[in-house]
Order: sequence, then structure tokens, then C-alpha cells
Amino acid sequence: MRNPLSETIVTIKPSGIRKFFDIVSEMEDAISLGVGEPDFDTPWHIRDEGIYSLEKGRTFYTSNAGLKELKVEISKYIKRTQGISYDADHEVIVTVGGSEAIDIALRAMVDPGDEVLIPQPSYVSYEPCAILAGAKPVIIELKEENEFRLTAQELRDAITDKTKILILPFPNNPTGAIMEKEDLEAIAEIVRERDIFVISDEIYAELTYKEKHVSIASLPGMQERTVLINGFSKAYAMTGWRLGYACAPKDIMEQMIKIHQFAIMCAPTTSQYAAVEALRNGDEDVAMMRESYNQRRRFLMHAFKEMKLECFEPYGAFYVFPSIKEFGMTSDEFANRLLQEEKVAVVPGTAFGDCGEGFLRISYAYSIDSLKIALDKINAFITRLRNEKN
Repeated sequence: MRNPLSETIVTIKPSGIRKFFDIVSEMEDAISLGVGEPDFDTPWHIRDEGIYSLEKGRTFYTSNAGLKELKVEISKYIKRTQGISYDADHEVIVTVGGSEAIDIALRAMVDPGDEVLIPQPSYVSYEPCAILAGAKPVIIELKEENEFRLTAQELRDAITDKTKILILPFPNNPTGAIMEKEDLEAIAEIVRERDIFVISDEIYAELTYKEKHVSIASLPGMQERTVLINGFSKAYAMTGWRLGYACAPKDIMEQMIKIHQFAIMCAPTTSQYAAVEALRNGDEDVAMMRESYNQRRRFLMHAFKEMKLECFEPYGAFYVFPSIKEFGMTSDEFANRLLQEEKVAVVPGTAFGDCGEGFLRISYAYSIDSLKIALDKINAFITRLRNEKN
């Protein structure tokens, strides 16, 4: 019998995050700090709009690119938050989460052999999506001493004549790192000089704690060479609604819509009506959740300092990325022992790229009470490890 499987897909490893989720789901009393999902319910007025749309029988397909009303609101939102003007009719698409937007952007833009630059540690989908699109992923290893930012020199060193796209994953999952305006200006200069394109994943744009997020698409000469991706999962606590969006130049967008049309048809109609309400009236909800995350972030950083666990201070998303190099074990070994001995689940840094070795991703999208219990257990665990070394 012939092999029914694609050689390409067989070579792609499954997500390293899922393994720990599967173990935790079968372990009684385990505390998980591994899920990248808000612990808040979707704000009631947003849920109510989704319910109302169902009551009104709005259960049909929208246009392929999305509900016109939602695309207009997305365009207005990007204009007021980033100062960038997008044509709602030709430069905006509503997708099934930000993940679909990443996938169709890559498939619309690369040919076999093109190189896609992927800074790591970063979200698990970039590398496999690049491979599935036929491109060659080129990894740029981000460094702790640079607060896991992408530097201009790192970018310059990675570019070749085959480079087509730079993926810019900031604010970053898993590190919580951000890129400030001056960082982006240095990157943009090289992007323009070497005539490459950017896929800017800004799904955590609303969750920054040092300064307001700046999109690279807002810089001179960058809108025409950037696909801006965002969505509703993180900022509005709408993970299960599966709704994202992308904004891009018309010629790129036409091809993205074509792929979306054949693979998806359209994003969920109920979710789109709820998203209109989120963009129109959800700013206070986002501000409340952001302040709560910031409180938890500061609580974690203080706790790590008390237990002398090294961790750079992140200013975006809802993750911290502490170093566990002092303990002389791999991230996977550390996470497994912590889970088995203390019933606390965290994600090994290697789930986000090989350069995540020696680190853990810990989410603070949990209540302070849950974080306190988990941190007490982590402290007991690392105290025991230090005593074993001595």
C-alpha cells in the first residue's frame, strides 16, 4: 500500500504545549500556569450581542472577507489606535483567529525556496506554517541580554538574497518582550533597504505595560510592505469565538481572501456581530483586564525576586519567561519534575524554539489566589533543588 501521508506534514512536530495540557487534564488537583488564555469571561455586553444576533436569525454566511460592518470598525480601530488608514473594502479580512491570518498571509506571499525569518522564542505556528507554504524558515535566536528583542544587527545578519518575509512577533509569546518605537525604526530601515516584507503579529498589542504599542506598519514606508495581524482572543477574552483579522495592501489582500475563500468560506457570523460590539464599546473592558494583568505581572516579578529566580522584566502579553539554567537540567526535565512533584504545570521554553532551552513560560492569566498557591509550590520545588545541589 502506498504511503497516504505527506512527507512534509509528517516531519513537522506537534505542538510542545499540548503535551503538558494533556497530562494536566488527567491529573487531579494540578494547577496549570500553561494556558495562554484569559481567565476572564467575555464581557457581558459582547456576549449579549452574539446572543441577540442568534435571536434575530443572523445565522447565514457573511461575505468571504467578513461582515462589512465589522471591517469598517476594524479600520476605524486601527486608525484611532495606530494612526494607520486601511480601506475596509479592499485591505481588511476577518479570519478564524489570528492563526488563520498567519497561515494565509504566508501562503499568499511565498514561493518554494523563499526564506522566512522567524525570531525565536516565539509562537509555535510560525515555523510550521512557513514550511507548509513551501518556504524555508530561518531562525533568529533572540537573547535574554537584549530582553528578547530583535536587534537590527541580528536582522541584518540573517538576511540573504532569498529572504522574502520577516515575521515580527511582538508583544511576544512566550517571553512577554516588546519592541519600542526606536527598536522598530531600526528594523524598518533594514526592511526597506533590503526590500523584504513583514508579517506583524500584534495579537497582544492591547496588553502592554510600559508604553503604548506601536505597529511597524505605522512607520514611514512600512504600510505597503506589512501584513498587520490582530484579533479578539486576548484583549477581549474571546478565545473560543475564534475571530481574528488582517490588514494588508490590496494586492496581498486579494490573494489572502482567495485562499480564505476556498479553505474557510467566512469566519463565524455570530462571532463577527459580537466583535462589532467589542470594538465599539469594549475599551473599558480591555483597560480593566490590562490593569489586572499588570497587577499579576508585578506580583510574579516580586515573587521571583524573593525566591532569587532570575527573570527579565516583560512588558507585554501575559507571560513571564524565567531562567532555570542554575538547576542544571533541561526545560523539559524541570517542567516534568515540577508537574509530578508539586502538581504545577508550566511550559518548557523549548516548546517555542530550541533557543528557549533553559527557560519556562509561565502565564499569569490566572487569579492572584491561584498564582499565590502555584508560586508557593514553585518556591518549595526550587528550594529542594538547591538543597540537593548543596
